[in-house]
Amino acid sequence: MEEKKYLKWYNKIGYGSGDIAGNVVYAFLTSFMMVYLTDSVGLAAGVVGTLIAVSKLFDGFTDIFFGSMIDKTHSKMGKAKPWMLYGYIGCAITLVCCFAVPVSFGTTAKYAWFFISYTLLNGVFYTANNIAYSALTSLITKNSKERVQMGSYRFIFAFSTSLLIQAITVGFVDKCGGDAAAWRTVAIIYAIIGLVINTISALSVKELPEEELNEGEVKDDNEKYGMVQAFKLLVKNKYYMMICGTYILQQLYGAMIGAGIYYMTWVLKNKNLFGQFAWAVNIPLIIALIFTPTLVGKWKGMYKLNLRGYVLAVIGRALVVVAGYMGSVPLMMAFTALAALGQGPWQGDMNAVIASCSEYTYLTQGKRIDGTMYSCTSLGVKIGGGIGTAVVGWMLEFSGYVGTNATQPQSALDMMQFMYLWLPLIFDVLIMFVLSRMNVEDANKKLKAEKGIAADEVTDASDIN
Repeated sequence: MEEKKYLKWYNKIGYGSGDIAGNVVYAFLTSFMMVYLTDSVGLAAGVVGTLIAVSKLFDGFTDIFFGSMIDKTHSKMGKAKPWMLYGYIGCAITLVCCFAVPVSFGTTAKYAWFFISYTLLNGVFYTANNIAYSALTSLITKNSKERVQMGSYRFIFAFSTSLLIQAITVGFVDKCGGDAAAWRTVAIIYAIIGLVINTISALSVKELPEEELNEGEVKDDNEKYGMVQAFKLLVKNKYYMMICGTYILQQLYGAMIGAGIYYMTWVLKNKNLFGQFAWAVNIPLIIALIFTPTLVGKWKGMYKLNLRGYVLAVIGRALVVVAGYMGSVPLMMAFTALAALGQGPWQGDMNAVIASCSEYTYLTQGKRIDGTMYSCTSLGVKIGGGIGTAVVGWMLEFSGYVGTNATQPQSALDMMQFMYLWLPLIFDVLIMFVLSRMNVEDANKKLKAEKGIAADEVTDASDIN
């Protein structure tokens, strides 16, 4: 039986456009925050890295908190949309604050300004917005094919935005004056753009009634749960833990690619190459995302596609290392593109995998925790991206890097090469291993067969044809 369709084409595009807003924050923050703080504000990379790591201690509590708050929300707009809509207002304000450290302040005050702004952005506002946005995948449609399509649309917009941010920001800042004030101006422009697009995205979709989401079942008091129980439900789901681990590794990978701005500036002696490598990363990702829904159907599920994709990614990154030591920029770009092509399918169907993961909790524990389940997206982004950025700072500090110096020691150049060439390869190998064990679709099929649930009730993406 063909699954019921819930969305029009404009709903899917409207939803996907929300990741323009998300990546206005994330791509700008992860790619340029560290270089802004070290080279324009004059802060020490190691201290900044430590502050980011401390901030993550707070972030760890807010993901599950906001996920459980979304699950308990009942409003005319729905469960997730209010958090997505209003959370971004705080994102816009704190993003500007992160790139508006007053240069007249003393050193300690500068660190304090950054720490407070960064923690509020990541630990509060971005968390609320991002978990709500991700949870909409399960709340506006029950059709598994539409969920995969939503993921593809979402990440096409995400990587297009990342490409644009990474390609134009260096030149944009230079045109605005190239100093700390220029970074603030660019941040204000990006924040306004993100705020407008996030609002349009939130208003372009409608959440399904809770009765329909729960297949007509009436919840009783025994289905209510607190944050502690929600945490226990998540920990019991091994696939949730795998997805969290994969997400964290992805963000660590992204942080090292973002550190390429140092590699391009000091090792390759051309900071404008950072934008060119952004094309080599993001265009193949976008191409892969376009074909992901078709490939999921052809290979009857997401597991084989994701695993085979990351085998290709590992090969690509290994060849980038070889090309890097050969000193061939064209070959580095070509193999970077090959690796990105392999990473694309997982990016496109990741939200659908999380939806299947949420279903696994329902089948094994009898509780629906869609909002809490999608905490892995924010948790992974913040822990992986935050710690990744912190590690970049620590490594640069340890190697003797000083952003305001005209030259850097060989130890710093060697460290930049290690961060940009070797660490992404290591992270891709680890992701490939985790994906080799993440067959949640098959697990759900077996559980449904044991419970005698009819085939037409299956909502896994493995039913796509």
